[in-house]
Amino acid sequence: MWEYTDKVQEHFMNPRNVGDVEKADGIGEVGSLACGDALKLSLKVENNVITDARFKTFGCASAIASSSALTEMVKGMTVDEAEKITNEDIADYLGGLPKEKMHCSVMGREALEAAIANYRGVILPMAEGEIVCECFGVTDLEIIRAIRESELRSVEEITNFTKAGGGCGKCEDRLRDILQQTVAGLTVEPKVVKKEKRMTTLQKIKKIEEVLEREIKPTLKKDGGDIELVDVDGDFVTVSLRGACSGCQSSQTTLKVYVEKKLREFVSDSLIVEEGR
Repeated sequence: MWEYTDKVQEHFMNPRNVGDVEKADGIGEVGSLACGDALKLSLKVENNVITDARFKTFGCASAIASSSALTEMVKGMTVDEAEKITNEDIADYLGGLPKEKMHCSVMGREALEAAIANYRGVILPMAEGEIVCECFGVTDLEIIRAIRESELRSVEEITNFTKAGGGCGKCEDRLRDILQQTVAGLTVEPKVVKKEKRMTTLQKIKKIEEVLEREIKPTLKKDGGDIELVDVDGDFVTVSLRGACSGCQSSQTTLKVYVEKKLREFVSDSLIVEEGR
C-alpha cells in the first residue's frame, strides 16, 4: 500500500497551474499515453525569469502532484536556477514520494529540461539513446543518468525511478548489465529463477484472491477504484475493474504494470491478466 504525504494529497486534489501558458516561450512534452504517463509543461519567460508555468498531466496521483509542485517551484526562478532542479528536489518539496512512484518526479524533471531546451532552441541528446525498455520507451542514457544521479544500486530501484522493467520484464537482464557497467566494482545479484510449486486450480484461485485483497485492492481504493476476480483459466486471469478504474483510459496500464506484476510476484510469474466484465 502506498502512503502519500499530506502535501502530495493536497496537490493531487487541488492541483495548481493546470492548463497551457498562452504564447509560451518554452514547451516540454515527455512520456506517452500508451505508456500510461504523459506530461506537457509550458513556460513563460521574461528577462530570463520564469514568470508563469502550467501543466497538463495524464497519470496517477503522484504524477499530477509532482507536476503541480514543479510549476510552483519554478515560478520566479531564473532559467539557470530552474535548470538545476532535480527529481529529488520535486519529491522533497512534496514531503517525499513512495519509492514505486519516484519515476513521476523524474518525469517532471525531464519535462522541465525539455521546456528549457525548447526555450533555448536546442535539442536534448537523451533522444539519441538506445531503447532498452520497449514497454515504456526508456533509453540506456536515461537509465545510466538515473543510476548516477540517484545512486541506484538494484534493478528494482531502476524500475522505481524510470519504469524500465516494470512491464513485461524482458529487459531485466539488460538493466542488470547497465547497472554493473555504470557502477564500477558493483556486484549485481543475478536474477533468481524460482522453481514454482504446481498448484491446483482451486489453490491458484485462493492465492490470487488473497493477493488481490492484501496487495492490490487497498491501493486502487485510495484512488476511488476497485477490482474483482472474474475467472481463472490456466495462466489467464480475468478481472473486472470497478469504481474510478472502470473505463479509465489508463486501465490497461493498471492491469499490466500493477495488477499483473503483483500477481506474478506473489502467485506465479506465468500469469496473464485480462479485463472482463
